[in-house]
Amino acid sequence: MATTVTGGPLMELGAKAYAEKVSELTEGRVEIEVFPAGTLGKALDVSSSVRRGIADVGHTWMGYDWGRDKTAVLFGGFAGSMDSERMLHWLYEGGGQELWTEFRAERFGVVSYPLFMRPAEVFLHSNRPVSTLEDLKGLKLRTAGAWLDLSSKLGAAPVTMAAGDVYTSLERGAIDATEWGTLYENVAPGFYQIAKYIVVPGVHQPSAPYELVINTDSFAKLSEQDQALVKLAAKIVTMESWLKLGHEDAKALEFYRENGNEIIVLEDEVKRKVKEIAMEWGEEQAEGNDWFSRVFEAQRAYEMLWKDAESYREVALPEQAPADG
Repeated sequence: MATTVTGGPLMELGAKAYAEKVSELTEGRVEIEVFPAGTLGKALDVSSSVRRGIADVGHTWMGYDWGRDKTAVLFGGFAGSMDSERMLHWLYEGGGQELWTEFRAERFGVVSYPLFMRPAEVFLHSNRPVSTLEDLKGLKLRTAGAWLDLSSKLGAAPVTMAAGDVYTSLERGAIDATEWGTLYENVAPGFYQIAKYIVVPGVHQPSAPYELVINTDSFAKLSEQDQALVKLAAKIVTMESWLKLGHEDAKALEFYRENGNEIIVLEDEVKRKVKEIAMEWGEEQAEGNDWFSRVFEAQRAYEMLWKDAESYREVALPEQAPADG
């Protein structure tokens, strides 16, 4: 298995957890050896390593392939995406996984299923305080996928790079800020040690499904039973990773505060503007790209299906001040 990282939750809760689950479900008939990023090809080009047979399987974020077809960022999540709960429902109940697999087979020649799910990411670990649209002007930030385009529209100066280069670039001042993963995931890389400000919520990435890519010849060698189990393992690990990240994210803010970080919440003007330009960008990409149009419309329709969800799902009362005495 080729991967995009060398360690951390994405490796432990994603790639390695999947290898263990496949071995368990197939009773050892299918064993996966996981290699760190860069061992079996470029870290940001895992799908090519798998398609060419350098690796049998890979764990990656589909959005890294947006240069070939921007539809990839719709499956990997971008600023206009649904939150992770809605995205999971769309994938597994609303037909999204079927579109996902068909798209990857037709456009990239690999077998693919969702594998690992992030909730909303941290917007920024930053050496500069950022809360308004004005604060984004000229900000040198590391990012990937559609946010390269969209953050530029807000006046930022985005660049992309592999995971292993982010810490040193932030430390040296080559970049002012980075987005990467969720609150819990970002403890391991140590961004909080060199960047004082932690900016939330991750409106640039409301959800981030990762994926399993499988070489078609390698997949064809498996029995139908094991093919089904390989797919089932991906779904199980996706749900388990989402639950674990949600649990750990809830504890991480206090960790950062204890380590001297300042938590900044984005102003509403940023949230509204990001959603606005994301929808405009999506409309532009849909023109002349049948796959993008098809997936974009399917996701928007599913989001509309859930538009009244809070009215029948939200039961918590607003916080009240304690009574005197």
